[in-house]
Amino acid sequence: MNSKLGVMLKIASCLCSTLMLACVKGLHGSVPTGEVIFFRSFVALFPLLFWLKLQGNILENLRTRNIFGHLIRGFSGTGGMYFNYLALVYISLADATALSYAAPMFTVIMAAILLKEHVRLSRWVAVIVGFSGIIVMLSASLGQGDSLFSRGLHNGATLGVLFALIAALCTATSNIQIRFLNGIEKPGAIVFYFSLMTTFIGLASWVFGWIVPDKLQLLLLIGCGLFGGMAQILVTLSLRYTDASLLAPFDYTTLVWSMIIGYLFLNSLPVSSTLAGAAIVASAGIFTLWSEQRRRRVVSKSLQ
Repeated sequence: MNSKLGVMLKIASCLCSTLMLACVKGLHGSVPTGEVIFFRSFVALFPLLFWLKLQGNILENLRTRNIFGHLIRGFSGTGGMYFNYLALVYISLADATALSYAAPMFTVIMAAILLKEHVRLSRWVAVIVGFSGIIVMLSASLGQGDSLFSRGLHNGATLGVLFALIAALCTATSNIQIRFLNGIEKPGAIVFYFSLMTTFIGLASWVFGWIVPDKLQLLLLIGCGLFGGMAQILVTLSLRYTDASLLAPFDYTTLVWSMIIGYLFLNSLPVSSTLAGAAIVASAGIFTLWSEQRRRRVVSKSLQ
């Protein structure tokens, strides 16, 4: 175990993930979303296959016993990408990143309903507190005294918020499926079949209209795929060196990265309500991890 190296790899993964979204944001909606998904997935296959080659036998790493499970993960994960990319057309990188923190809360709820997992009181408290943070984030987009529907869907920020929350729900569905697949499939196979499936889904969107990207657009599309592939590899490597429970709080560094990148390259910063809401959500998540680790220490001592 090398916790320091694991944490560094996790932070690097969060940076690559944020850079991927920054590339999408830099396109400003000028490239069809299906085309963006194709480049994101197709280009990511190259660093992924290179990494699998370094692991040894590629065919052995890609062997699967549940292709249907990969299909469910692929469709839900593609939905998360699609709506997240749409959200970036209407709201800032930092706002979209903060709203994506709703995904773990949706995952807890779905795990209780679909996987019949026993969810302790501390987790339910964290979910409730976390959703209050989401409401705080929504306040700036929806406005004082206005509801989501009374303002209609013509407001760009409202559309962005809706798309970001739908993306979080799709991501939660994908996370549930990954939990199921982790028990029977190798990590390389899970990542590979997801990238392969989203490549074909993105390619199929060609019938709805693609564009020939200019040099800058092509550079951003390739960057999106490379950073996305590197993020997947780095997060997988980080789990080799330390526990997932130690790494989980560092997911929230994506907001820090998004603020820095947004300020330096996209000329945008999150509003105060977004920061306040994200702090509430992050606190709820960190509290859950702390209570879980505390419970495990108590159980461990009782068994000694």
